[in-house]
Amino acid sequence: MADVEIGMGKSGRRAYGLDDIAIVPTRRTRDPEDVDISWQIDAFTFELPVLAAAMDGVVSPQTAILLGKLGGAGVLNLEGLWTRYEDPGPVLDEIAALPADAATRRMQQLYADPIRDDLVVARIAEIKGAGVVSVASVTPQRTQRLAAVCAGAGLDMLVIQGTVVSAEHVSSRTEPLNLKRFIKEYDLPVIVGGCASYSGALHLMRTGAVGVLVGVGPGAACTTRGVLGVGVPQATAIADAGGARVRHLEETGRYVHVIADGGMRTGGDVAKAIACGADAVMLGSPLAGAAEAPGRGYHWGMATFHPTLPRGARVRTETIGTLEEILVGPAHHNDGRRNLFGALRTAMATCGYEDLRSFQKAEVMVAPALQTEGKALQRAQGIGMG
Repeated sequence: MADVEIGMGKSGRRAYGLDDIAIVPTRRTRDPEDVDISWQIDAFTFELPVLAAAMDGVVSPQTAILLGKLGGAGVLNLEGLWTRYEDPGPVLDEIAALPADAATRRMQQLYADPIRDDLVVARIAEIKGAGVVSVASVTPQRTQRLAAVCAGAGLDMLVIQGTVVSAEHVSSRTEPLNLKRFIKEYDLPVIVGGCASYSGALHLMRTGAVGVLVGVGPGAACTTRGVLGVGVPQATAIADAGGARVRHLEETGRYVHVIADGGMRTGGDVAKAIACGADAVMLGSPLAGAAEAPGRGYHWGMATFHPTLPRGARVRTETIGTLEEILVGPAHHNDGRRNLFGALRTAMATCGYEDLRSFQKAEVMVAPALQTEGKALQRAQGIGMG
């Protein structure tokens, strides 16, 4: 791809978000019932290729259990309210009641309470006790401390997650987490992220991770792109990570999963993420609109309460249905926000693909008119795609 000249002394690649592209149908169509959207990572098979994001307004132990029974997995934030408070209910009530201009400061205070190892163990046990796969998230800074607790509690899969996670963190003050050494010595499968470039994804794959999270700043509650000016539009980021996966597979014979994290609102967005090369998706705000979501009508990210440089906002969400309706339907509205994985199945069938791996090879094109062409009446009336 040719560089675009930014100015006399700087050039850069053109990048595309999911709204900028369209999936091109082929000569073949298929019955949606014959389409397989299951996903296998390490020893675990899921009927739906979805992880619920490790955000306190999205995943509680109860919603993780429900999501597991629906065919996906919920990632519990082990540095969130569920491991700081025996009963987070009153704290969640307070967060929901905060005025917008006071929310960030008060959340910084609420998240200053210490993380309790006994609660880490109890939350993992609660999820595992329901017979679903237990997945939980930690930041690189707390990985060494919490990893042994997780393994002892019987966690199934660990996610090491930050705004940007690198394989080569440099620090003059502390010894950084050596991801490659940690993953090699750790007994559990590990997913790491985020990243948003070919080289970043490739280096994370070389650590031995079973999956990498792709996405820096596209989330509905994330302000990283404004605060730091850092990020890559999601379609390009996913496609670059997919290219890294091919190279890593050629070098090692080992397949590492690409998980698109953020920037998706509708079933069409999920389908486009897979078509760009993702094996699965991580969803936050779409699931924060579930009736069972713990956020009381609000959604916020892990960096919202950073003590010195918050990179997220508490945003209001609209309750649009149950978690089951949002994931697998039935949908009774036409805006694409419900039955997300029925939409994925239908998109694959419409284009003739039988499984996720084959759908990754779908043709896509740059299509700036995709969302607006012929939709004047919908826009004017605020319905459908309007």
